Amino acid sequence: MKRISVAIAAITAVIVALLTAQAASAAGVTATFTKVSDWGSGFEGKVTITNGTTSSLSTWSVALDFPAGYTVTTTWDANHTASGQTHTFTPPSWAGPLAPGATASFGFNGSPGNFAGPAACRLNGGSCSGGGGGTVPGAPSGLSGTASGTSVNLSWSAASGATSYNIYRNGSKVGTSSGTSYTDSGLAATTTYSYQVSGSNGAGEGPKSNTASVTTGTGGGGGNGSKKAAPYIYMGWGDPPNPQTVMNATGIKWFTMAFILSSGGCNAAWDGSRPLQGSADANAIAQIRAAGGDVVPSFGGWSGNKLGPNCGTPEALAGAYQQVISAYGLKAIDIDIENSDEFENEAVQDRILTALKIVKQNNPGIQTIVTFGTSTTGPSYYGNRLIERSQALGANIDIFTLMPFDNGSSNIYNDTVAASQGLNNKLKSVFGWTTAEAYAHQGISGMNGLSDQQELTTTATWQNITNWAKSNGLGRLAFWSVNRDRGCAGGGVVSNCSGIAQGDWDFTRITAGF
Repeated sequence: MKRISVAIAAITAVIVALLTAQAASAAGVTATFTKVSDWGSGFEGKVTITNGTTSSLSTWSVALDFPAGYTVTTTWDANHTASGQTHTFTPPSWAGPLAPGATASFGFNGSPGNFAGPAACRLNGGSCSGGGGGTVPGAPSGLSGTASGTSVNLSWSAASGATSYNIYRNGSKVGTSSGTSYTDSGLAATTTYSYQVSGSNGAGEGPKSNTASVTTGTGGGGGNGSKKAAPYIYMGWGDPPNPQTVMNATGIKWFTMAFILSSGGCNAAWDGSRPLQGSADANAIAQIRAAGGDVVPSFGGWSGNKLGPNCGTPEALAGAYQQVISAYGLKAIDIDIENSDEFENEAVQDRILTALKIVKQNNPGIQTIVTFGTSTTGPSYYGNRLIERSQALGANIDIFTLMPFDNGSSNIYNDTVAASQGLNNKLKSVFGWTTAEAYAHQGISGMNGLSDQQELTTTATWQNITNWAKSNGLGRLAFWSVNRDRGCAGGGVVSNCSGIAQGDWDFTRITAGF
């Protein structure tokens, strides 16, 4: 009986060992978040990675998606990068492989307080509740870059096992690519940037490549970069002036041309009626370019039959944008997204952003601008959503331009600055940019003279706004519109003058100094 009992015990031990090994293998690699403490204005978090497999884990990558408004302030026992609301943690340099059954942990402080936990958690590209493992790609090699105006074109050699690549500018992640090239647009002029790329796959993110330093071109009002002084001009409204007359009188080089709409379905036309070729608009573009300038066609606006709702898919909408890009060989386009049919329609917002992503992929180096309304303190709900979805969809928008008027403002300068600062904070939160990087991706589009709500912007006020925008390195300055840049004191809000006392083209002349 004793021998039988010993044998049964031995068999039981083997079965338990097998079941334990199977359970450990099934558990895979997991990551668990714990909120250690919360003091109202901040919190401490801890993440524990457990290798429940029977093989060593060469490395790990934990990505936590934070709710809007939350961020990481300090980190220990891990390397930390942020892209918008996604915070990614990887092992410190001194950490080795994670042995079977072993754990590793790291911690961080964040703000503000009352943190309910991350919205999502990914371990090595999979679920934090199990899975993971595998081998991350090696470092890409041969990274190099060239400047095209104020865009940088990057290329590199493939890393074995990589399914996508992460692009880092000055240490911060700025984009991803499914291939071995990437165009980083909307940069500051005459500025040196440092780049690295890394490969990713289902096991996580691999090591970064060599560093490539690239210096952008001069940019400025007449360049192909982010900094554009480009007031709106409208050839179908408001006694349109001869653009060369305005250019000669003011020194302005760029104009934002309004408005491309739908001529029926998903077909682009000026005002929805004038053709892309042979129209007053096409003639104006030829005149502007003959005088050494260029244009940014604007799609949308407040009224009219717009392409966003009429094109049923992002691909169709991108095709409509492409009609105009190809017709004029454009370097930039502006999407003036307004009203309930586009700005306040979430499906159309996403369609526009995805279409712009396609445009960027098909037209390397082109600059994409979105222009939208704001409150006096920064973007509204729909403006914040537009920014957040831009990041989530990888739209790679170059310039986010606010229209800081029609808010009943009694001090346009103060409210324009406050709205721009609010936008700056939002862009920093969503994209992980520095203050200067965010300002380089921002624009202001004012309304000269009297606004629709009788708000007053004098030439002195516009000069102060221009000075502020220039000193903070904003990427775009515009106003509505050159057609109205003529004096008519007491004339009210009309299409062909500003409603105040001023000289012809005074606002344009100030804008040209941006």
